[in-house]
This record gives sequence, C-alpha cells and structure tokens, in this order.
Amino acid sequence: MYDSIIIGSGPAGVTSALYMARTGLKVLIISKNQSSLCKAEKIENYYGFAQQISGKQLNENGIKQAKKLGVKVIEKEVISIKYDDNDCYEVLVANQGKDEKYIAKTIVLATGTNRNKPNIKGLKEFEGRGISYCAICDAAFFKDKDVAVLGNGDYAIGEIKELLPVVKSITMLTNGLEPIEYRSDKLDINTKPIREFRGNNRIETIEFEDNTEKKINGIFIAQGTASSVDFAKKIGALIENNHIVVNNKMETTVPNIYACGDCTGGLLQISKAVYEGTIAGLEIIKKLKQE
Repeated sequence: MYDSIIIGSGPAGVTSALYMARTGLKVLIISKNQSSLCKAEKIENYYGFAQQISGKQLNENGIKQAKKLGVKVIEKEVISIKYDDNDCYEVLVANQGKDEKYIAKTIVLATGTNRNKPNIKGLKEFEGRGISYCAICDAAFFKDKDVAVLGNGDYAIGEIKELLPVVKSITMLTNGLEPIEYRSDKLDINTKPIREFRGNNRIETIEFEDNTEKKINGIFIAQGTASSVDFAKKIGALIENNHIVVNNKMETTVPNIYACGDCTGGLLQISKAVYEGTIAGLEIIKKLKQE
C-alpha cells in the first residue's frame, strides 16, 4: 500500500513526490515514456541555472533526487486505474503480458498532454457517435456488438480485456504497426493502414488503404500509451478542452485524485509544472497527515 502513486516522471510528478517523501510518505512513481522535458535540447530560462542545461539532464537530476529520498520509480506502462472497495485506488501495470497491481490512497496524474489522437479522416466526425476513448465508460453501449480497438500495445490490450466480456467480437486495428502478442477467440488482428472512418449518423465502416472495407458498430481509440487525460476520463473526472479540470488544490472532481503539469492546461512551462506539483504534494501531505 502506497500513500500516493504518481503516474508520470516529469517535473510536476517528481516535484510532488519530493515533497511527500520528505515527510515520510510512501510514494511510487510509474512512467513508461520519458517526460517531454527530455526532448528539450537546451534550457536557459529556468531559475537557478546560470549555464544552460539539457531537458534530459534536468529530468534525470530530478529522478535521482527523488530516489535518494526513498521514492520508488518503476519504468512500466500503466493501463488502468480503478477504485477499490477500501476507499483506495488500484493501479494496473503491464509487465510482459501479465498485469501487476499497486494500491494507493491517492493518485497524482502527471503524464503531460495527450498526443495520441490518430490523424484519420472521419475520426473527429464520429467521436461520441460510435467512436469512444474509454472502454470502462462505454462498453455497455456495445453489448453483443462488433467493435474495434485502434492501437497495437499494452494500452490497447487493456481496453480489449475490458470489452471481451461484453461485446460479440473485437478487431485490433494496428494501422500498419506491429501488434503486441495477445490471443483470444473473440479477437481478430488487422494490421492494414486505415484510410477513413465512414457512416451516416454513426460509425459504420472502416476503409483501408488497399480499398478493402470492414463493417463495424464501434471503435475504441487506444493508440500509444494512455495519457493523464485518458485516465481522468476513465475514472469520471471532469475534462474541458482536453485538459483535466482541477481546483486550487490540484484536486480533480474525483476524491483523492490530483492532477498537475501540462495535463491541466495553461502554460506548458517547467516552472508551472513544478508549482502545481508542489501544491499537489503539499495538499496530499496535509490530507493524509490529518487522517
């Protein structure tokens, strides 16, 4: 049992971990992909650095600092967050085809902005009309229907597992990418590049680049790895303009779920991420120490 699990290893998440760890809270950081900070070749406008520093080095320094304080850091992919019966949260992590489970009293979402929406004609048109981004939320609407999951990795498999008990059949659409290994009698894998989604009032047909088509009742988007916004949607947190809505304590609309950094919108700056990570960490400390 952890006091807090932080999803994301960028400046927002690591900062919140630093504050919590210094007060003795048990903290876990889970992140598969490097922070977008690592893509910055040179940083020259961050307080305290008279000489330029690379984003990668700054990020590595922060993680080393967290580990020195006892924060556990694992590099794996989170595939779902669920509320359990003990007023805590269950975080499922993919590990070579098997799911690992971690339990925490609080969650901090800090994986940055959502960059995983595919550029396929018709996708925006049918969002909410057969195209969904959340299997947990919308599976019931597709009971005994033929659906597809767009994606080729652990995140897509996580969505497929949610859908299997409900739907008639599932097609994994990899859109030209190599699929991860997974087998089920209900699952078909289609690796063809996609040209377009078509339909009238709802999604009806997938058209592939080789001019073949497939009839479908619904499509779940699970490309790449899940972002903070994806997880927030799944647990019912309020989203506006593709950003997580938080109050001045960095609390989402779901109890004990916090968000900080780029995923909350506003300035996409390190200083803003550190500020919000600080608030999230301090508020969790205050909440847990009062219990």
